[in-house]
Amino acid sequence: MKYNYYIADVFTRQIFSGAQIAVFPKAERMNHQQMQRVARELNLSETVFVKKRDSLTGKWVLRIFSPQREIDFAGHPIIATAFVLASIGNIELNGTVTPVTFEQNTGAIEANITAEAGKPTFVQFTGKVSPVIDRFAPTIEELASFLSLEPGEFDTKKYAARLVSCNFPYLIVPVFQYGTVRKARFNYAAWSQSSAPQTAAQEILLFSPKTPFADANFHTRLLGSRIGSHEDPPVGSAMPAFASYLCSFEFLQKGTYVFSVDRGEEKNRRSVLNLEMDHKGADTLTFRVGGEAVMVSEGVMTVPE
Repeated sequence: MKYNYYIADVFTRQIFSGAQIAVFPKAERMNHQQMQRVARELNLSETVFVKKRDSLTGKWVLRIFSPQREIDFAGHPIIATAFVLASIGNIELNGTVTPVTFEQNTGAIEANITAEAGKPTFVQFTGKVSPVIDRFAPTIEELASFLSLEPGEFDTKKYAARLVSCNFPYLIVPVFQYGTVRKARFNYAAWSQSSAPQTAAQEILLFSPKTPFADANFHTRLLGSRIGSHEDPPVGSAMPAFASYLCSFEFLQKGTYVFSVDRGEEKNRRSVLNLEMDHKGADTLTFRVGGEAVMVSEGVMTVPE
């Protein structure tokens, strides 16, 4: 079988920036094994396989794969899929904002596509999480050892390292400076000898409230035992946990907050994510993640039975 696919750069307006996501708009006839082989062949962070809109529920069903495994929830594929389907006419844009519903393995996700002159320009999706937050975290000395940093570089004045899980656990670690985030290097030997593996979190979201870019309030980076030392993977899936983390501090008063988070470097696939959250001090947190996208390429792939 031959399948059309598209590759979009997500959370950016610049081609060859942001995160590369492949989208197969008509993947109804592909099975699990074929999807995994295709994702491995493309070797992008995520590849999305779309089943056409259900006439009864109105949902588009998404299956998302990394080169290694199927992913139950991811944020970048939502932006990419909405952008691609709207760009090729599979989603009809009605006016300035068009609502759409996607179904991932974790459930239904509501999204809005903003358009200008009939073209998609911005996509935002909404979610709700019931986070589990654990203030137990490795010591500053342990953090310094497995992140290859100095103890004085960690922010212990305003923030603190915490474990946050929204179905997937992240160890969220604050530092003072943007440059500290960029120079950090994961040390597996130090990690394995620390208390960190006991938290069950295999990924660390390192962040700084300082960034040299005027369009971002926080700079973030994912590191961990499953991430290569020079990789800077997409952070969209970590945003619900990051929003929940910010709301866990008493100094953050109740209300709706809007801010931007970036990852990567200016010359190396920088992404900018728009994040909103409704902080009500409740067990459930409503968040919204939005961003731009740009089409990079389209092609046809032959997939063996």
